[in-house]
Amino acid sequence: MLADLARRDGQRVVAFDLFGDLDLRRRASRVVTGGGLSALVDAALAEPPGGVVYGASFENHPALVARLAERHALLGNPSSTVRAVRNPAQLGAALGDLPYPRTTVMAPSSGRWLRKPLRGGGGIRVRAWRGGALPAGTFLQERIDGIACSAAAVGDGKDAVVLGLTEQLVGRRAFGVRGYRWCGNVVPPRVPEAELLAQARAVCSRLAAAFALRGLFGVDFIWDGERAWTLEVNPRPTASLEAIEMAHGSTVFDEHPRACAAEPPRAAGKAVVFATEDIVVGDSERWLEDGVRDVPHPGERIAAGRPICTVLASAATPEDAYAQLEERAGLVVAAHV
Repeated sequence: MLADLARRDGQRVVAFDLFGDLDLRRRASRVVTGGGLSALVDAALAEPPGGVVYGASFENHPALVARLAERHALLGNPSSTVRAVRNPAQLGAALGDLPYPRTTVMAPSSGRWLRKPLRGGGGIRVRAWRGGALPAGTFLQERIDGIACSAAAVGDGKDAVVLGLTEQLVGRRAFGVRGYRWCGNVVPPRVPEAELLAQARAVCSRLAAAFALRGLFGVDFIWDGERAWTLEVNPRPTASLEAIEMAHGSTVFDEHPRACAAEPPRAAGKAVVFATEDIVVGDSERWLEDGVRDVPHPGERIAAGRPICTVLASAATPEDAYAQLEERAGLVVAAHV
């Protein structure tokens, strides 16, 4: 999925993958396979320095993320962020008053609980807890009844924008799984979307600020009918992205490298140019090539005080954008002087 999204965004892709599937080989410029994540990282470290995006499972291996960053420009969250946001106690503390299920490593005396691995994903090894000692590397989280949902967001280290919401498919026998195993996403989620979106925005913004999250990341929720309970955070591009792109008809992957590189947002402007005297429009067809909007027809008469056209500008700063608008407006006016 990542290779496909990046390729459609115009990127040249070298993929390091455990399986090397047929469609990946048709989309990537080159595919490197290996016996495990460590082997794939070893292979990536042998490549010339470049930009690297890591995908699923690396949130459980911050040491491998750190190794990648030693040679390549890491287009994703660093290992320190991965460790922090995947710590259930730190996640709960960061959420503060926002809904988060009770989480503990001590056996509780009552309630309904799920046993989860500290290093896990996709619902693998999630079980209903029925008492007894907790195995090493696991914790308990209170079970919340509701609909499993997720948000895909992009962070700039201080804030986040939600790109899309999904309903998660969990334990669906039609797709060959049971229990709590994730098996897909549906866009839009079959819940009150406006209410979920408002809460998801609050959660993603708070987490982006608390953990300095950059680039694409995902948050898993349980929607109980009124509240979105945060379950976990995936600090990397999520599997829901291609469904979100298909539903919304937009490209989201290009947000990832820009946010990771901490590029400042572009400034842009729009100005309507009005006639200061009666004019007759000249050869306006050439304006179309210059990005002018609301272009009048050649020979059209425009009275003083009426709009001639709209000019647009994009630049690094608002000042530069405004200067471009003035320049383009001047060119329009000069054509009739």
